Amino acid sequence: MEVANQLVATGEFRVFKVPLGFIKVLQWVFSIFAFATCGSYSGEFRLSVDCKNKTESDLNIEVEFDYPFRLHQVYFDAPTCRGPEERLFLVGDYSSSAQFFVTIAVFAFLYSLAALVTYVFFQAKYRENNKGPIIDFVVTAVFAFLWLVSSSAWAKGLSDVKTATDPERVMTLIKACKIEGNKCSEKHGPVMSGLNTSVVFGFLNLVLWVGNLWFVFKETGWTAPFMRHPPPSQEKQPAPESFGAPGYVQEPQGYGQPDPYSQQEGYSQQGGYNQGGEYNQQGAPTSFANQM
Repeated sequence: MEVANQLVATGEFRVFKVPLGFIKVLQWVFSIFAFATCGSYSGEFRLSVDCKNKTESDLNIEVEFDYPFRLHQVYFDAPTCRGPEERLFLVGDYSSSAQFFVTIAVFAFLYSLAALVTYVFFQAKYRENNKGPIIDFVVTAVFAFLWLVSSSAWAKGLSDVKTATDPERVMTLIKACKIEGNKCSEKHGPVMSGLNTSVVFGFLNLVLWVGNLWFVFKETGWTAPFMRHPPPSQEKQPAPESFGAPGYVQEPQGYGQPDPYSQQEGYSQQGGYNQGGEYNQQGAPTSFANQM
């Protein structure tokens, strides 16, 4: 009990709140549904053969089949309406696609469980030297591809299973049904809803594993060289309200000549026209009156 408490105390269960851990939980659950709905399936259908001679009729022929759908090994006895019964076998062997689908689902279940344990209890080792995220990314990509292949193969296999177990098709194997006067009919067809659900779960797993690729890829750190950080913003110095306004002083250093219109060396008139008709300018070498 103490060991369990220590594991719970050291575990990082907050990983379930981020997409990396949350999607992994969904992968674990959906993989269970995938192999359970396919691997546990068993179905049957019933036929009736009504012969002219009623004593030779068989109105309840049961044909049972199940996973892994080796239908060529499934047989039933049907009346010939002319003597002893004949043993007939269904057509087709679809075990390869069904077993491949279930195998991928089981391994996906085991890997998802192992990844969740690693995320929670061995987070430091997972990120050590960045090997954990890289391995996780590669395995996730492989499983995404395998889900695509296995789900597509099983969808095709299921279509063939439906065709091979169609009572109308099976009645073509019975010789008595080809004799005029005998009547063959279907009493109960196979229920395929469970197998249809398995195909749906297969493609849902494909979506989950492909979608999780991005979140695992971000953990590898391979995106770091492509991340561009914006340059630091440069604050602009506020411009003066007007050129040559009070308080604005232009330093002598800079480009060009000093401003001749600044306050310190500006152009100013003191006085104006005097009574003698002279125009005096402070700082001028001569007056206009002398020049006259």
